[in-house]
Amino acid sequence: MPETTAPATELASQYITKVTGDLEANAKEQERISAEIASLQEQLATLQLDHSVLVSMQQALGVTTAPAKPAAESKTAAVPSPRRKKAAASPGGKQKEGKSTAAPGRRTARKSAAKTAGAVKTAQPTLVELIRRHLAEQQEPRSAAEISTALNQAHPDRDIAAKVVRVTLEALVAKSQAERTKQGRSVFYTTPASQPAAAPGAEAQPEDADR
Repeated sequence: MPETTAPATELASQYITKVTGDLEANAKEQERISAEIASLQEQLATLQLDHSVLVSMQQALGVTTAPAKPAAESKTAAVPSPRRKKAAASPGGKQKEGKSTAAPGRRTARKSAAKTAGAVKTAQPTLVELIRRHLAEQQEPRSAAEISTALNQAHPDRDIAAKVVRVTLEALVAKSQAERTKQGRSVFYTTPASQPAAAPGAEAQPEDADR
């Protein structure tokens, strides 16, 4: 009997060791995946923040026909095909003249659009700047709806949606640039306690430089 018991005890010990090792490996793998999820969530928040800023820029520019430009260019590119047949009959080079006159027109339009976009960008602050400045000026926490109402009253030409404000606030919280508190079912936002009141205006410049 003792000889039979010894192998069984040794086998149980091996199983215990294996299970313990598997549990440790499982815990480490969970930590690794949790860290990756946190990193992806932070990247998603950053992308959402950038998206909201780009949407605000698009609304400020009043761009509503941008998706139609590729179709227009494809039609323009299809026009020279019948001209090639005429060029074969008369070697006057009209086809080259058409290209040379059309190309400068496109370049001028693109340059003017780029200048207009640059002028709007420098003239108007981004939605992130507006929200951070508004939070810095408040003495008490404010909800996303209150912030959206205040910004629309201060900037009636921006048409700032409450949903965009909420997404931007959550992105700022993810970056530790705002704090979130919950009172019952309501969520309120404030400037971080470690951040001085004048910081939002000063920190807006590096943010614009990155963008």
